[in-house]
Amino acid sequence: MPAAIRRLLISSAALALTAGGFVFGTGSAHAAATCSQAYLPLPDPSCTPGATNPDVTQATIGSTICVSGWTATIRPSTSYTNALKKQQIAEYGYSDTSMADYEEDHFIPLELGGDPRDPNNLWPEPRYATGGTSETSFSKDSVETRLKTAVCHGTVSLAAAQDAIATDWTTALQSLGLG
Repeated sequence: MPAAIRRLLISSAALALTAGGFVFGTGSAHAAATCSQAYLPLPDPSCTPGATNPDVTQATIGSTICVSGWTATIRPSTSYTNALKKQQIAEYGYSDTSMADYEEDHFIPLELGGDPRDPNNLWPEPRYATGGTSETSFSKDSVETRLKTAVCHGTVSLAAAQDAIATDWTTALQSLGLG
């Protein structure tokens, strides 16, 4: 079942439970986890496969991602990402439900042509080390910046950078010979 349909069904079920008097996050009822934490520090690929922005191609990087400040023009509002983060924290079954402990992260980052609003490209990435590694959401940010720099300098193609980060951001630099 496609992730977008699964999320719609989960949202509908959550709405029905809420209307019936169940409130999530209070201990009275919790959404069943549909996404696995087994991939951490990466997202579950069946829930967050990534999605790219069709406006960003190798031919358009000079007028999109390589322009300083361009990502700010497409970044979704926090009201959108916070609502999605709350829903996805439940979907991932995180025992820590504090919104402050997660970054609603673009799996394929905006600075590498990731889709800004597609739920397939957004997930609640823990701000603390997970999955038996020392990797955090802050670690990924530096990888994203180095990949964007390589793309904008012509060292790496946009497609190769997108593929490397979507495959495993923790090894993306090494896989492209940048680490």
